Amino acid sequence: MTPSGKKVCFMTGASGVLGSEIALAVAGQGYTLFFTWHASEGRAAETLEKIRWVSPESQMVRCDVSKTGDLMSAFAAFRERFDRLDLLITSASNFFCTPLPGVSEKEWDSLVDTNLKGTFFTMQEAAKIMQKQPFVSRIITMTDISADLVWRNFAPYTVSKAGIQHLTRIFAKEFAPTVLVNSVAPGTVTLNAEKEMEPQEEMMKKIALRRPGDPLDIVKTIIFLLESDYITGQVINVEGGRLLQ
Repeated sequence: MTPSGKKVCFMTGASGVLGSEIALAVAGQGYTLFFTWHASEGRAAETLEKIRWVSPESQMVRCDVSKTGDLMSAFAAFRERFDRLDLLITSASNFFCTPLPGVSEKEWDSLVDTNLKGTFFTMQEAAKIMQKQPFVSRIITMTDISADLVWRNFAPYTVSKAGIQHLTRIFAKEFAPTVLVNSVAPGTVTLNAEKEMEPQEEMMKKIALRRPGDPLDIVKTIIFLLESDYITGQVINVEGGRLLQ
C-alpha cells in the first residue's frame, strides 16, 4: 500500500481516445491514476507511459467490467496499493448497432452488462471506500446524449446510458454529503463512421454550434466538476446544442 496525501483516482476505460485524454487531464490535476483496460493493452500501456511523466505511481490493471469477479479483483489490487480514493470515473463502455426486432440475448447482455451493470458495481465498490473517508470524494459517470434521444437501431445501448444517469442520481442522494456524484454526457465528440448514423453534413445541421465537440470540451467539464463543491446528482450535457432540436 502506498500511503500518501496525494489524491487518487480509480478509472475504468482509460485506453480509448476520449478515456485516455480524460486520464491524462486528471493526472495533470495532481491525481495518481489506477485505471482498467480490457481489450486494448497497447493503447493502455501508451496511456500509462504518458501519465507516469506527471504521476509516476499510477497503475493499470486488466478488467472486464461486465464481470463482477474481475471488478472485485481490480478493487482488491487497488486497495493493496492505495489507502484512499478521491475520485471515480466510469468510462468503460460498449457500443454497436442492434436493429429491432432482431436483438439477441447475447447482444443485450454484452451492452447492458458492460455499460450499466459494470458501472453499477464499480460505483458500489468505490462508494464502500468513499463513505468511510473523512473528506469529500467524487464519482463522475460518463454517459452520452443518447439517453435523451430516440436512436433507431441502438435500443440496448441507449437504455444502458439512461440507466447510468438514473444511477447517478440515486448514488448522489444515497451518499451525500461526502460523495458528490455527477454525470457527463457528451454529444458528437469526434465523428466516427461506426457510431454516427448520418453523413457529417447532416449531423452538423442538428448541432446548434455547427461543429462536433473536441475531447478538450469534455475534459474541461470534468475539471469543472473536480473544482466544484456544490453540485451533485446532475447530468451535464456537453453537446453543442444538439438537444435543442
